[in-house]
Amino acid sequence: MSLCATSARLLAMCLAGATLAGIGGAAAADYPTRPVRWVVGYPAGGSTDITARIMGAWLSERLGQQFVIENKPGAGNNIGTETVINAAPDGYTVYLVNPANAINATLYQRLPFNFLRDMLPVAGFMRVPNVMEVNPSVPAKTVAEFIAYAKANPGKINWASSGNGTSVHLSGASCSR
Repeated sequence: MSLCATSARLLAMCLAGATLAGIGGAAAADYPTRPVRWVVGYPAGGSTDITARIMGAWLSERLGQQFVIENKPGAGNNIGTETVINAAPDGYTVYLVNPANAINATLYQRLPFNFLRDMLPVAGFMRVPNVMEVNPSVPAKTVAEFIAYAKANPGKINWASSGNGTSVHLSGASCSR
């Protein structure tokens, strides 16, 4: 069995384990036996969505069931998180966790959930760094030089992020101080 097939089976077993943990002594069935809802806390077209779609297609092919990507953007990922926490604990609703889930616990005074208590980890499949790029016309070659340039040129630097409270937002905010 290839490494990819082994990874797919491992993910399926972990998801099945999450299913069985919620229903006690029920007999185990092949998993999945129906489509799996994969919630993404960001809009379609971003890197988190694209990652889920690539992995969902890969899992669908290997496991014989559709992994349906459902985008639930808003509140720095919290709407998607709450959607999954409120779903039936049957293993057929999964979530693509990202750094915002850890960040939000420190940014929001009151969340309607406790991420560590209310979610069950299944599998990790990728980690990515935040990368800063600037137009070649910007005379900065290091982060320190960029910060100095930004301070010397207020209002002339624009940057984008994937939403308030995300790691990209906080990385950019830390550079602007």
